[in-house]
Amino acid sequence: MSSSTAQIHLPQAPGDASDAELCFVYFGNDCAAENRTSSHHLARCLSQTFPVLYVEAPGFRAPQASKRDLKKIVRKLVLALRGPRRVSERMWQLTLPQIPFHGLRWVRWLNAVLGGFSCRRAMRRAGLRAPILWFMTPHVQHLTGKLGERFVVYYCVDDWAAMPDVDGRAISQMDYELTKKAGQLFVTARHLLNLKKDLNPTATYSPHGVDFELFRKAADASLPVARGAADLRHPIIGFFGLIDTWFDSELLAETIKARPDWTFLLIGRVATDIDILRSAPNVRIVGTQPYQTLPDWARCFDVAIIPFRRNRLVMSVNPLKLREYLATGKPVVSTWMPEVEQFSEYIGVANDAKSFVQQIENALSQQSPEQEQARMRAVAGLSWEARTEQALAQVRRQLRQRPAGKKAK
Repeated sequence: MSSSTAQIHLPQAPGDASDAELCFVYFGNDCAAENRTSSHHLARCLSQTFPVLYVEAPGFRAPQASKRDLKKIVRKLVLALRGPRRVSERMWQLTLPQIPFHGLRWVRWLNAVLGGFSCRRAMRRAGLRAPILWFMTPHVQHLTGKLGERFVVYYCVDDWAAMPDVDGRAISQMDYELTKKAGQLFVTARHLLNLKKDLNPTATYSPHGVDFELFRKAADASLPVARGAADLRHPIIGFFGLIDTWFDSELLAETIKARPDWTFLLIGRVATDIDILRSAPNVRIVGTQPYQTLPDWARCFDVAIIPFRRNRLVMSVNPLKLREYLATGKPVVSTWMPEVEQFSEYIGVANDAKSFVQQIENALSQQSPEQEQARMRAVAGLSWEARTEQALAQVRRQLRQRPAGKKAK
């Protein structure tokens, strides 16, 4: 994970523990994942000020006999055997030895034993005592109460049970249990807030931040576009991010067919069937690209798109890429979902393929420097540092309200 020189400084309130006493065991996504998610950004911000043990939580789904999954299994085993490793001044990383079949009771028991042993050993090596446990995913919630924690945070970013290829029943139960256990619950979408506020009264809406300083570079016309996009014909309709089952390839295929003179550039790992798009002559699929280069690719976009399906998972999604797109200053067109409405002043929203085409046409014909600046201003103050500071302030309030000597909810 990249580091930053920015520091988070929170005002001290009477009775607060000093910053020197705070440390975190943070359960997040794979550090080698293709996409940089809220899990990575929040951990980076926390580690600017506090000691953090970043625990790579195992995946939700059972692995498949694919080359990618087999390589990932081998890498995870090697890292798990290595134990904790220091990656920056205040951050350690640990890969948990875990069996991914969460629906089996004996697997959950064994994972709890292995995970607890590994985390406690890593905490001793990193010098962490009485940590705050910060969960970005629910399926290691069985470690609560086993690590001598003083507090539990659950930062819920998705309707996890609706994810593709997971044991929805088992994941739903884990999510429910962690929601109830958390001393502070954050959710990134209002739909999740409605689902969880009756389960945990601390539920707080905490939408994503954005790496504004990185993505604003896309607006700098003096810098070159990515080499793989230099030969593309304009207008270029661009997308970056994971292409999975929530990606509406049928809607995009209709759009591509309706406008053969447009070029469609898709950037990101393809994890679902998009054969319907591959044969189109005006589609360029370039796969995963390094996170730091995304502004170079976005620099060639004439319009950035979010073509997502309207399903259970998407109703709880707060698309991080929307804020990243706006930070580039590029026009944005998205299919409708609840969390895009707050930016409807700055983007085009479509309900079907016909309106998707129309919104892109509107975006292409109405571009101006003033609109570009307005889009960038809309997210300029939504940094990950600011989002982390707000979350920590809420955690501090909860800690002040808890009875003395009480370690966790």
